[in-house]
Amino acid sequence: MKTNPTAENGSSKVPELTLIFWIIKIAATTLGETGGDAVSMSMDLGYLVGTAIFSVIFLIAVTVQIKTWRFRPIVYWVTIVATTTVGTTLADFADRSLGIGYAGGSSVLLILLMASLAIWYRTLGSISVDTVSNPKTEMFYWVTIMFSQTLGTALGDWTADSAGFGYGGSAIIFGALLALVAAFYFWTKISRTLLFWAAFILTRPLGAVVGDFLDKPIDHGGLALSRYTASAVLLALIIACILIFPQRAAKKAH
Repeated sequence: MKTNPTAENGSSKVPELTLIFWIIKIAATTLGETGGDAVSMSMDLGYLVGTAIFSVIFLIAVTVQIKTWRFRPIVYWVTIVATTTVGTTLADFADRSLGIGYAGGSSVLLILLMASLAIWYRTLGSISVDTVSNPKTEMFYWVTIMFSQTLGTALGDWTADSAGFGYGGSAIIFGALLALVAAFYFWTKISRTLLFWAAFILTRPLGAVVGDFLDKPIDHGGLALSRYTASAVLLALIIACILIFPQRAAKKAH
C-alpha cells in the first residue's frame, strides 16, 4: 500500500509563514483582481462567463494540488492565484449582476466563510494550516480560502465604492489592519491560528483595492493602466519571488 511521504516526514502541504509568503500572497491577490477584470471586462466576457472559466482552472489546480504528495511551491501558488481570480469574478457577479450589492455580498460571504471554518473545526478539531497534510484537510483548507478570497473582493469594493474611501483610502485601512494583526502576533499571545486567518482574509481586500487602483480609469480614482500589463508584471513578480526565495513546507502540527 502506498503511503503519503508528507504525512511521514512531519511536513504540511502549505509553505512556512515567512515574510516572502505574505509578499507573494498580496501580489497574488492583486493579480486576481487585475486578471479577473481583464477577462470579465477587458475581454468583455462578463462576470458569469469569467467565473465559469476561472472555476474550471481552480478545480484543475486544486485537484493537482491535492494529488501532489508534498509541498510544491509552483502548484500551491497557481492554486492560490486561481482562487483569487475566480473570487474576483464570482464576487462581482454576486454584487452587481445579482443585484444584492456590496453589503449583501459581503454579508453572505462572511457567513459562508465562518460556516466553513466552523465545520472544519467541528470535523477535524483544528483549523490550523499546520495540519494541512491530507486530502480531507486540504478540501476544507481550499474551500475556506475560496470563500475568503471572494469575501475579500466584495469587502474591498464595498469600502472603496459604497463607503466612499476610494482605492487609496481603502488600501491604507486594510494595510493598517494588517499592521495591527502583525503587532498582535509579535506582542500578544492571541491564537496564532486566529491571527493567520485574520491576516489571510485582510490581504485579499488589500490586493483588490490595489488592483483596482492600478487599472481603473483616472476619473474613478485609478491609474488607468492596462489590465494585461499589470497582470503580466504581477505574475512576473510572483514567479521571481518563488524562484529567488526558496520556500519550505511548514512543519505539521502534532
